[in-house]
Amino acid sequence: MKKLITLFMALTVSYAVNAQVKAPQPSPFQKIEQKVGLTDITLEYSRPSMKGRTIFGDLVPFGKLWRTGANKNTTITFSDAVTIGGKEVKAGSYAVFATPNAESWDVVFYNDTNNWGTPKTWDESKVAAKVTAEVYPLPMDIETFTMSFDDMTNGSTMLGMMWEKAYVGVKIDVPTDKKVSASIDKVMAGPSAGDYYSAAVYYLNAGKDIKQAVKWIDMAVEMTKDDPKFWYLRQQSLIYAKAGDKKGAIKAAKASLKGAEKAGNADYIKMNEESIKEWKSM
Repeated sequence: MKKLITLFMALTVSYAVNAQVKAPQPSPFQKIEQKVGLTDITLEYSRPSMKGRTIFGDLVPFGKLWRTGANKNTTITFSDAVTIGGKEVKAGSYAVFATPNAESWDVVFYNDTNNWGTPKTWDESKVAAKVTAEVYPLPMDIETFTMSFDDMTNGSTMLGMMWEKAYVGVKIDVPTDKKVSASIDKVMAGPSAGDYYSAAVYYLNAGKDIKQAVKWIDMAVEMTKDDPKFWYLRQQSLIYAKAGDKKGAIKAAKASLKGAEKAGNADYIKMNEESIKEWKSM
């Protein structure tokens, strides 16, 4: 009986230790994923509420750095380099801080996101961009701090911040025109050497039309003749051999061997030497 009581007490203590009460967070986390043009932007932040308090100039003092939210740093991630306040901001993740004032905010994109709240020591070299944005008064209270992507176009968006009776927006320009123009130029110029190479190698490995593979690999090699690629020439030799052109295969393998020796690539040297020996014996 004593052992049973001891076991029961142990189980009770174990349950008490492992049990966790689940309750809503006072400042709920929000994650927004937005595509602007061809650029992916991800925003992650926590949302405090007014709860009867005066926010700007009191809970959030004027002239003091603020984390723009609650809990962990508010972060924004760009898949491409963007432009903020006339300054290029590289692809990557940034903490968003602000120094609110009555009529304007200084909004900072900081490339160190590993802070809880504001950095203990501010490092100006980590400031990727800084923008002074006007405060627009709202006709009603916004109870919960809200960030959003507003005024969307193909080439830009406004990172909006609202709380109490204040709205602040920071324009973010994305490289849509640059990316679309590059895509158009590439398509209009036709397939690249890499496209021909990949198609030829696929046809070789998939056992498809070897004559078509020969045409494509020849195009790839011709387009790179000013800067020969020994791995292109290696695949050309294999495609020729598969097509029954042993003489062409040996010639391509010798050219690949020469390039591999110059590059110091032992694997390709060995493969080419073995293939040349094999094809010469046939």
